[in-house]
Formats: sequence, C-alpha cells, structure tokens
Amino acid sequence: MSRVVVVLPGRGSYTERSMGALDPAHPFVVAAEARRAELGLDSLVELDRAERFSPARHLRPAHVSPLIYLRSMLDVERVRAEHEVVAIVGNSMGWYTALAAAGALSFEEGFQLVQRMAMLQEEHGSDGGQMLYPLVDEEWRLDCARLTAVERLVRDHPADLFHSIHLGGYAVLAGTRAGLAILSEQLEPVQQGRVTYPFRLAQHGPYHTPLVEETSRAARTLLKDLRFRQPEVELIDGLGRRHTPWGASPEALREYTLGTQVTDTYDFTRSLEVALLEHAPDQLIATGPGNTLGGVCAQILIKNRLRGVDSREAFQRVQDGPVPVLVSLDR
Repeated sequence: MSRVVVVLPGRGSYTERSMGALDPAHPFVVAAEARRAELGLDSLVELDRAERFSPARHLRPAHVSPLIYLRSMLDVERVRAEHEVVAIVGNSMGWYTALAAAGALSFEEGFQLVQRMAMLQEEHGSDGGQMLYPLVDEEWRLDCARLTAVERLVRDHPADLFHSIHLGGYAVLAGTRAGLAILSEQLEPVQQGRVTYPFRLAQHGPYHTPLVEETSRAARTLLKDLRFRQPEVELIDGLGRRHTPWGASPEALREYTLGTQVTDTYDFTRSLEVALLEHAPDQLIATGPGNTLGGVCAQILIKNRLRGVDSREAFQRVQDGPVPVLVSLDR
C-alpha cells in the first residue's frame, strides 16, 4: 500500500468537464441533498446533470462550493481505502474539505461548513475580488521581475491589495475594486497558452484578506456548534502547521478555520512543502474536480528540487516513469 499525500482543490476547480460525476444514491450525496432541501437551495444532482454548464448558476458560491466538496469527498473515500494517507492538504476552500477528509469534522459537519461559508461570502459580499498572476516562466522557473513587480504593488497599496494565496508559481492577489484596477493597469500582461494574465477569477471575493473580516465574525456565531476533533490523519494548514492525530487541538482548528484562515493569506505552497519534507510520500494524489493543482504541485517540487525534479522537463520525465510523483483523479 503506497504512502500518499492527498491534495484537495478549492474554488475554480469545478467546470463543464466536471459535470455528471455525482451518484445520487451515494450516502454522501443523499445527505447533502437533504441538507440543501432544508435550506431551500437547488438540488446538487440536478446542477451536476444540467443540460449545459451555466457560469452564472454553476459558479455561484452557494452552488459551486458544495459541488466541489462532494466530488472531492467521493474521491477521498476511494483514496483512503486504497492507500496509506500520511497527510492531507487543501487549497483555500479545500481546507474545509480537508477537515472532513481527515476526520476532524464529520461529513455532515464539513458540508455545513462549506455551505454556510459560501452563503456568508455571498451575504457579506465586497466590491473586491481576486486576480491570478504567474511568477514563473513557461518552464516553471521563477521570474524575479514579475515577483518584484507584485511585491512592489502590494507594498505600495496596503489598504487595497493583499496576498490572498501563495499558489506555487502563481500569486493569487485580492483587493478592493481600486486595487484590482491597479493590478490590471500596472502588471505587465503575460500570455500563457490561451490565458492572458493578470486574470480576474470569476465570482471570487477578496478571500484570505482583512476585507472579509465581517464574514469571519458572522461565521464564528453561525458555526459555533461545529464539533471539531483531533483528526484521524495529519492535516497541514495554510500556515504550514501540522495538526496531528495525537497532538491537534480542536479549539486551535476552530480558531484557524473560522478566523485566521478567512482573513489572512493562505500559503498553499508552504503547506505542501511541509507535507513533502516531513513525510516524503511515494505520491501526491490530487482529487477532483478538475486538475487545477497539477501544475502548481509540479512548480512546488521544482522550487524545492525534490525527487530530482528541477525543471518542467524533469517533472514530465518522472511523470512518464513507472511511478509518477503526481496522480490526478480528474475525470
């Protein structure tokens, strides 16, 4: 049985290609549908089986977050049955999934957390948002000029621009409407594939910044009854801290989840580095939906020169070998 680190995606991972994956008879799906009905929300199965993908409907936070949670949890169930999971990490919203995947929350409590946080983000919306900008070149090596430009703008506009997520070779920047305009005007455009950066993330608020402090305050009240417990599998949070089955504090998990994680930068890069360096897993397994973290994980391997991976070419060479370092469960 191979030793693996499970990597869970966040918002932005559910796309048209993700549709049709939910089994309406699975207990997870049945439980989620019952909870959605109680809240007067659309059926997730009907959304997942819609005739066409509607960004306005499918990417609404109250819909897309639980869709991602369900798909990820279905994958986690299979991975935990087939592998020895030594640690679990998640990107942004993926932290909520990680809590349930590791047993720090039950499936139902994890769903409640995901659903309620998404609804709070809609209720306490801001005029700001998030933008994505690459810090690496086409070979996934650091571009110092881009990094310097990003750091300068964040430093010069402390009330309007923030580091939202450290995401491998990408900066996820969040800010007010004025801050996003500054990014669009002052960052040099970068064309990678069919995407031109900086790229505005659809229906994303200024998450992981002080601009959503109101959401954190509301979450502490609305979700005060969640029963956090020590996880069954090690969790590594967005500060790179390890929450182990023998040493995790349920109250620390609560405070981080409803407080720090909401209003401070989420360092996915650091969380995965800790998992790799502390556990030296045989493989990373990235759950669905989507494959948004495949390249990001590769960039983190390259940055740390792990498993002999020091370039995009070297990563592909390992991937083409008998035991790839990264397995994506994207369908």
